[in-house]
Amino acid sequence: MLRTPEGATLQQIFDATGWQPHTARGALAGALKKRLGLTTLSEVEEGRGRVYRIPDDHSA
Repeated sequence: MLRTPEGATLQQIFDATGWQPHTARGALAGALKKRLGLTTLSEVEEGRGRVYRIPDDHSA
């Protein structure tokens, strides 16, 4: 979900994983950024709210 050009909102991540909000946020900050070293982008899009993405080159 995060690697697609559309990215994913927290709500989409909750729905897909069944995780609680604090778990999904922790996964974004802890597992993806710190443990795996992936760059995550976060932008606010009109009509969607905050959207998270992992860029193709993994660096921003």
